[in-house]
Amino acid sequence: MPKDLRKLLKNEPMQTARLSKKHRTNFESKLQKEMYSTKKSNSQFLRIAASFLVVVGLGSSIFYFSNKTVQNTIETAKIESLGSISPELRNIENYYLTSINTEISNLQENPENKELLDGYLEKIGELTSEYKLLTVELNNEGLNEKTINALIDNLQLRLKLLYQLKEQLNELKKLNITQNENKQV
Repeated sequence: MPKDLRKLLKNEPMQTARLSKKHRTNFESKLQKEMYSTKKSNSQFLRIAASFLVVVGLGSSIFYFSNKTVQNTIETAKIESLGSISPELRNIENYYLTSINTEISNLQENPENKELLDGYLEKIGELTSEYKLLTVELNNEGLNEKTINALIDNLQLRLKLLYQLKEQLNELKKLNITQNENKQV
């Protein structure tokens, strides 16, 4: 059964209760504790959320920059020769360089062919310098078919010059032999 509170309060005399002197300070301290515990739980949640965001941000940054660094390293790796581009080009370069070095080591210098040898070796030296410049160009401009073909052509030209030198030395040798035979007869 519902009771009317107004009637009850009218019928009862009002009692005035005295609050203790420390009631206000006790109330304020309880209120501060309650507010502090709410702030503390909120601030802990915010700290956890911020830490999570920082970890995710750092992880994605590291992933992004490490992939970019790997790509840049691949792109900017210094190309020292054809062999550092691919195994097939390494085989081509090794073939030509081995042939060139073999031909140069088989040359025999004497006073009769010194001038001819020096001329050819000077041209081969110029081609070697040009080869180095083409390698620098390959590093600066990146991989392109034109420069790779120029490098291979350079190697072929050096070997071709050595074969021509070898033929001329053989002709010179034959000429000297026939001249010596003519002098003896």
